[in-house]
Amino acid sequence: MSTASLRRDHELIEKVIKAMESTIQLLNDGKQIPESILLPVIDFSKNFTDVCHHSKEENSLFPALEQAGMPRHMGPIAMMLIDHERSREIGKEMEISAKNYILTGDSTKLITDMQQYVEHITEHLWKENNKLFMMAEARLQYVSKKVDKELNEIEESKLKETGKTREHYEQLAETLTSDVLKQGS
Repeated sequence: MSTASLRRDHELIEKVIKAMESTIQLLNDGKQIPESILLPVIDFSKNFTDVCHHSKEENSLFPALEQAGMPRHMGPIAMMLIDHERSREIGKEMEISAKNYILTGDSTKLITDMQQYVEHITEHLWKENNKLFMMAEARLQYVSKKVDKELNEIEESKLKETGKTREHYEQLAETLTSDVLKQGS
């Protein structure tokens, strides 16, 4: 199935989104969030969600869908590309506001940026899981092995560029979850 790898990514992204939601609540409650939580969130958002996951979609899934007759300049692919660009923009803002929070302790902009990121990514994942991936599975059934191979190669290549592995990000998600829980107690 050509979307299995992407769905696995979504599960990992959703874990980090849940940790971010808890972090937002802690910030709203006036708790101090250490760099050891904020910086991995930024790293994950930039390097796993954007560099790795979005590259897999943009460099394999979307071109395969185009070859199967789905236009790139309108419809689902165009919407996903717009969403990817928007997540990059929000991610950059979130990185700036996280660094500012670390320096000043003012969480106002960080809370806004994190909330915006959580809402955007949550909606985006829903659209992909419930619409785009279903279309992809129907249209790409004859080339699914090729697409699966490409997705795995892109993941390996992009993560290698960051100097990290999938296992690193899986562990990061687990660590974030437990670290955020500790902050709340």
